[in-house]
Amino acid sequence: MDFQLSDDQRALRSGMRDLLGAVFDRDRLRAAVDRGGALDRRLWRELGAAGFFALRLPEETGGVGLGLPEAVLLFEEAGRALLPGPLVATHLAAGLVKGAAEGEAVVTAVDGRLPVAHLAAADAVLVGAEALTGEALRDFVAAARPVRSTDPLTPLHRAPADAERAPAATERTPAYAGRLRYEAALLTAAEQLGSAARTTEAAVQHAGDREQFGSPIGSFQAVKHLCADMLARTEPARAAVYAAAVTGDPVEIAAAKLLADEAAVRNARDCLQIHGGMGFTWEADVHLHLKRAWLRAASWLTGARAEELLAAALGAARPLPGSSAAYGPGAPEAGGGG
Repeated sequence: MDFQLSDDQRALRSGMRDLLGAVFDRDRLRAAVDRGGALDRRLWRELGAAGFFALRLPEETGGVGLGLPEAVLLFEEAGRALLPGPLVATHLAAGLVKGAAEGEAVVTAVDGRLPVAHLAAADAVLVGAEALTGEALRDFVAAARPVRSTDPLTPLHRAPADAERAPAATERTPAYAGRLRYEAALLTAAEQLGSAARTTEAAVQHAGDREQFGSPIGSFQAVKHLCADMLARTEPARAAVYAAAVTGDPVEIAAAKLLADEAAVRNARDCLQIHGGMGFTWEADVHLHLKRAWLRAASWLTGARAEELLAAALGAARPLPGSSAAYGPGAPEAGGGG
């Protein structure tokens, strides 16, 4: 089986990188930090117009008609750019919440018992496979309270104690909710992959530009090893994320999330170390990648839960990928939904 990207997939990824470079460059990133992570509705609508949220909807319903492998490529680019907002939840809500596919509605999600991201800006909140809107949403927001966030681009609210209780039951099954959770974990892993790749590039660039004792610091063995280790974490994570997007296997998704979380967090730390004293300053972007990586690592599928899934799968007969039993009802996870 050939896992190389097709020409169309490469063009899709390149187009999204160009778009984000135009609508969310470093100046706009810093402006978002200064706003305290307040959501930019204009940017959200531009993403909607580009098909970011409707990517996997059928063409006959106004979507792009592509699949999970293509969605992973877009979320990887979003992670590179540190694009803020509940991207994963809004993408998953396309087709469920009116306006989500077009970027007219902002949708966040309840993910376990950790705070909910961007709740104040949300037009809907996913709880399981259902969405809170209207009066139910207003009651939910009124009962929540703001909490301090590690990431200055991700405002958080502590949800009410009964937030995990789903709205009125519909025809959607627990297996459907479980599938959404695993897809959310995979898309979050793709964001982590993009961040890991970006911090690797930033570290290598700085190591080549920064001189000490008359030589680029990248010529020193210790720095070389750090950069090599960053690449050695990123590429296995990339292979795992891309493969999981093709198979949709929950166990492969768990492996991808585990590898991508490690790559994002450890690469950001190593990038910060290579930048030295300036890496700790507010003006440098490295700390933003590290803080976002910490939040994502707690979202949808934690490292501990992913390890449990992988351990349980060793030597055990598992349902075929794609069957409803493969997803199950889904155990509650800790993390800021988004």
